[in-house]
Amino acid sequence: MASQTFSAQLSTPVVGRTAKINSKSFVGKCAPLKSTGRSQAVTFSTKTKATASYTTYTESAKSLPIEMEELELPLNTWKNKSPLLCKVQSVERIVGPKATGETCHIILETDGKAPFWEGQSYGVIPPGTKINSKGKEVPHGVRLYSIASTRYGDFFDGQTASLCVRRAVYWCPEMKAEDPAKKGLCSNFLCDATPGQEIMLTGPTGKVLLMPEDPNHVAIMVATGTGIAPYRSFWRRMFLERPANYQFTGLAWLFMGVANSDAKLYDEELNTILKAYPDQFRVDYALSREQTNQKGGKMYIQDKVEEYKDQIFDLLDNGAVMYFCGLKGMMPGIEDMLKGVCAAKGLEYAVWQKQLRKNGQWHVEVY
Repeated sequence: MASQTFSAQLSTPVVGRTAKINSKSFVGKCAPLKSTGRSQAVTFSTKTKATASYTTYTESAKSLPIEMEELELPLNTWKNKSPLLCKVQSVERIVGPKATGETCHIILETDGKAPFWEGQSYGVIPPGTKINSKGKEVPHGVRLYSIASTRYGDFFDGQTASLCVRRAVYWCPEMKAEDPAKKGLCSNFLCDATPGQEIMLTGPTGKVLLMPEDPNHVAIMVATGTGIAPYRSFWRRMFLERPANYQFTGLAWLFMGVANSDAKLYDEELNTILKAYPDQFRVDYALSREQTNQKGGKMYIQDKVEEYKDQIFDLLDNGAVMYFCGLKGMMPGIEDMLKGVCAAKGLEYAVWQKQLRKNGQWHVEVY
């Protein structure tokens, strides 16, 4: 998907302030998003003419169990020693054949027993045991995964929750092949799961990536790979569900870094929302193996963010909230870029970032 052109002057305060960018205005009065079917098989062509199929969920909610809006922030409802046993409803690969690795969308049947807020995570305990440092056989430890659906789930009934999981494998240079002994235990367990299989679930946990209470905020969301998971819960709440007490009237801007076009995640949902809410939603991709940055090198996430540095700093100066989620290796590059921008603007990066943190405008969750 090509990057949209964006210029806007906010005609109503966002997070209590006014930010100036350029021309158009947005106040959230867009037409309701038209349904394209709750779950439909999607086939897309890649640059190599190969295809892949999976299910997408682009329908807007017709009704919601609105009592779930009264839910207080749940924390550690289910613990390692007493996890929730839930069943897998579906596991689908959601990247094309030329993607660098396999990423799956996994729907779990929680039956509403593990409610959560958008931005939180679940823990998954893989089956089996290990020998700890004391020589004792113990269960495997919990692995955390950001929840990739809203509290209502992909079917808007509050009975399921979704995860976005990349299969972790290790390529052995000596073997010149994947070494199964070093593959990710839990990610492979989840990606190989079949409908009806039981999963041991803990949580929910986390307060770092929660959405602002004000539905008129500006959210700048930066992700690499499966770091997109919590943002999916954001955009579905903002645009597909729109509960009566959260009629989003702000701006959501997603920066997504992946290797190539086949590695894009949830692109059909994003395109559907972009068409329905062009003044409130923006997506910019950094495709490291297909695009080049302004210096002629590979386009990484920090390069794409830097292209819009003036707009982003302007929005942050006026109360926007910025999120970072993904591999921890993305942060040094992003922070180096931001330090350079701050220096050019006569700002001290440490002071600038500290103030954003103090204001609740800076949220980082990396792994």
